[in-house]
Amino acid sequence: MAEPVFLVLSNGSVFKGKPFGALGASDIVGEVVFTTGMTGYLETLTDSSYHGQIVVQTFPLIGNYGVIPSDFESSRPHPAGYVVREFCEMPSNFRSEGDLDSFLRENGIVGISGIDTRSLTRIIRESGTMNGIITSNPDSADMAALNSFCIHDAVAKVSTREAISYEPESAKHLVILWDFGAKENIGRSLLERGCRVIRVPHDFSAERIMSYKPDGIMLSNGPGDPADNAGIIEELRALMSYRTPTLGICLGHQLLALAMGGATTKLKYGHRGANQPVRDEKTGRVSITTQNHGYAVVLDSVNPRTAEVRYVNANDGTCEGVDYKNIPAFTVQFHPEAAAGPRDTSFLFDRFMRLMDGKAAEDAA
Repeated sequence: MAEPVFLVLSNGSVFKGKPFGALGASDIVGEVVFTTGMTGYLETLTDSSYHGQIVVQTFPLIGNYGVIPSDFESSRPHPAGYVVREFCEMPSNFRSEGDLDSFLRENGIVGISGIDTRSLTRIIRESGTMNGIITSNPDSADMAALNSFCIHDAVAKVSTREAISYEPESAKHLVILWDFGAKENIGRSLLERGCRVIRVPHDFSAERIMSYKPDGIMLSNGPGDPADNAGIIEELRALMSYRTPTLGICLGHQLLALAMGGATTKLKYGHRGANQPVRDEKTGRVSITTQNHGYAVVLDSVNPRTAEVRYVNANDGTCEGVDYKNIPAFTVQFHPEAAAGPRDTSFLFDRFMRLMDGKAAEDAA
């Protein structure tokens, strides 16, 4: 029988559980966050926006449909650790190619099961996101090191190392996907609409991006504090001077806001899951969205002379999207490629297509 493992939070709370996934690893430190999705654990694990975090699944049973590589959002899992109430040891799905325990073990991801995830989630909701450590000996946890832990160079660690081209059967537009940790379904959504996609690294300059003569720019999602990316923000400011149609998603939304003079702030516990209601301030329509972020654009920092807040979170009123007036660009904090509704916000890709066509970019959902 495996020895117990513990999750120790920076506030001193200790949770005892059973190990699964990678065993015998050294103490794992990360930012502890929770996600509320009832399904989509494979997309969660392979979403690079979770880089450096210990992810808690609030749904009590995880892994019941196994491991399906075609559903991955990247080539590998990214969390520092994984916490569940119970994992399924015998998945049943005709598409499954393995089980969750083996998948985590093969990729070196430490997991804990048997934890009261409801109690753990309540602590994070009430006290806010905090650091934690997965360890076999809670008495030896270095609380000073735990409290000082910070995720550094997150985007650089998950971005592609070289430019990659994706070709549709018939290309209508060339889109540069600026990769800050892009989910695969963003590229697939563009390919489905006849776009040739060139995925470029995070450290490309504006001049190098424009050397491809793109019809559009896609600013991807990604991990970490958006304000840490000073170089990208500077290049993004330069890139906007070319007035190329642009769509930003998640981190891309935050980075463009910073480049245009806005500000970002860290949320108490973030928005992570497939059930976030977002209201369109122009039409009053509410969509159910998938989200994964711990930071938000400050509403009052959006300059009304050059931009307008188009979407807000119906739960807490935070900024969920911006339409820009002085450049052909719009951004959203949520994931239109994730099909949470299941197709509530996929029309935003069609809006981007119309923008590249030189037509009015109004939504025709």
